[in-house]
Amino acid sequence: MRKQSLLIELGTEELPPKALDTLAEAFARGVVDGLEKRGVQADVAAARTFASPRRLAVLVPAVGESQPEQSIERRGPAVAAGRDGDGKPTRALSGFAASCGVEVEALETLATDKGEWFVYRATKPGQPIEALVPEIVVEALKGLPIPKPMRWSDHDYAFVRPAHWLVMLHGETVIEGRVLGLDAGRVTHGHRFHHPQGFTLRDADSYLEAMREIYVLADPAERRQRVRDEVARVAKQTGGVPQLSDALVDEITNLNEWPVGIAGAFDRAFLAVPPEALVTTMEANQKFVPVFDDAGKLSEHFIGLANIESRDPAEIAKGYERVIRPRFADAKFFWDEDLKTPLADYQATLKNVTYQQQLGSLWDKTVRVAELARVVANRVGVDAGEATRAAALSKCDLMTRMVGEFPELQGVMGRYYANAQGESAEVAAALDEGYQPRFAGDAIAAGAVGRVLAVAERLDTLAGIFAVGLKPSGNKDPFALRRAALGLARTLVEANLSLDLRAAFAEALELLPEAALVAGVKPAKKGAKVEVDLGARRQALADELYGFVLERLRGYYTEQGMPAGAFDAVAAVQPASLADFDRRLRAVHAFADRSEAASLAAANKRVGNLLRKQAEEVGEQAVSFDAAKAEAGAEADLAAALQAARSEADARVAEGDYAGALARLAALQAPVDRFFDEVLVMADDPSVRANRLALLGLLQQRFLAIADIARL
Repeated sequence: MRKQSLLIELGTEELPPKALDTLAEAFARGVVDGLEKRGVQADVAAARTFASPRRLAVLVPAVGESQPEQSIERRGPAVAAGRDGDGKPTRALSGFAASCGVEVEALETLATDKGEWFVYRATKPGQPIEALVPEIVVEALKGLPIPKPMRWSDHDYAFVRPAHWLVMLHGETVIEGRVLGLDAGRVTHGHRFHHPQGFTLRDADSYLEAMREIYVLADPAERRQRVRDEVARVAKQTGGVPQLSDALVDEITNLNEWPVGIAGAFDRAFLAVPPEALVTTMEANQKFVPVFDDAGKLSEHFIGLANIESRDPAEIAKGYERVIRPRFADAKFFWDEDLKTPLADYQATLKNVTYQQQLGSLWDKTVRVAELARVVANRVGVDAGEATRAAALSKCDLMTRMVGEFPELQGVMGRYYANAQGESAEVAAALDEGYQPRFAGDAIAAGAVGRVLAVAERLDTLAGIFAVGLKPSGNKDPFALRRAALGLARTLVEANLSLDLRAAFAEALELLPEAALVAGVKPAKKGAKVEVDLGARRQALADELYGFVLERLRGYYTEQGMPAGAFDAVAAVQPASLADFDRRLRAVHAFADRSEAASLAAANKRVGNLLRKQAEEVGEQAVSFDAAKAEAGAEADLAAALQAARSEADARVAEGDYAGALARLAALQAPVDRFFDEVLVMADDPSVRANRLALLGLLQQRFLAIADIARL
């Protein structure tokens, strides 16, 4: 069978740049899946995805000319029910044969463990690729993630953007078909300005090179690299260093088919505005690349990417500069006007902005966070006055003109305004740092006050939203509580803040209005009055929140390569402080590599099972170990070894030296192994049995003071 490359290209109006990569990958995957589902031979592993603002395309090498033969097997009625007493076919059997297009005599039988059945077996030739591809393309397009399809003209069909041409080639052969009202052919279209007329493709394999001839870089990877190269080329002309994020590269790539870098500049007077505001304007609004000087300061230069190779780049630069000037003028106006009002004066306006119906306004939230910041600061040894001041000002910049225009600058502008208005450096920095970490991989707050504010803010957010019953469900997390929990956990761990997390949540819950605590409780029956024990409700929520944060911490340590068993061992004892949790976890991880670890972990698991069995049979009984009753030999030796290790291990645990404590307890391996080899724990004599279990309980307690190593 001859195999040739299959090319499918759908030409459209400009596709949404942020969705283009996802659409292209889904389209290619749909085509590949369609070929595989139909059994068509193809080198699907080498399939290539192409896309530009005006097209989605996929090239699959070595696609066969047709399907292989198709084996058909349909099961009909049971043999017992297929014929009547005279051996004649029943209506069920006759109907089944007719539906298969054959006589009853052509049917075969199939024996199974549930009886014998009539079956129809046949082989039909595979369909040619020309018949399969149109339906594959239709399926692939229907499977694209398009939340709001667009209709155009008077057509019945819809797509993300109006479609204008369709190419379907198998090698040099056009595959005829009609999709989205378009008849397939070999005519594509190039760059909207450089080559607007149609272009006839020779074959599928020449697609990429042919597109370059008509000023389209159809390979997104090639276009991305060209964006970077053009930015680097133009940056040399400016003498500066471009700031080009991956996200901006992706967006520029998906806006241009033939990107060309253009140098631009703006009035240096605008540099008096905080650079973050100017950079946000350039990147978010204009898709321009900001340029910094060698000292890391924003310069007056920027780089735009034109979707055209102009004969007069200077004219394009003038257009870019003309567009950016009014936006920068607005930013400067916002900055100058905002500076006229002290941040603290915005506090009253926070009362007019609802944070959440049951949780009150932004002002109410600010008051709660300020109180939590005071409490947390006192607990971790940070200036409570500074922390409270930072919390009191933390939401004020939301009411400024600049943040109203650029919401992503919240916190950043608060820092600038606070610095300009004479707040302390620590308070000003905290207004920005309180939002950290903002995203995955972002650092926690650098300053002590910023860390306290970050913790207090997240404590209130988590407590409040959980209380009103809006905790995350499945993949829905509208309040970004998972991110908030991870940010809280990371701050406590990485800053080594010894804060009792469950107690901190309890205090956050105490500050919430009673209406919020009641709102999250569902009535036993529809319309019934809700009666809530507020104390019990707060305790249950504090426990739930502690567990929620711990689960976010699990993922954090998994990314660091920490074994699940070590995490579970520490989580089982629920340390109050996450900083303490971290120290225990690292000690347990190191302990797990010791030669004694496996034996002691197994022994602790056995001890746990024995104690649990005893409790189930006779109930919980407080029995103290009596060394005088210990039998000479292995039992007495374990008691002596445990007594010798106990004081030293307990002292190290008290100092937080968990690694040292575990190292000391590791010396118990030999006497523990010998004890289990030579001593019958569940002796017939109840007093002997109880004493031996009490000894094992002491052993277990020594380890549980650090972690449940049985989980290793």
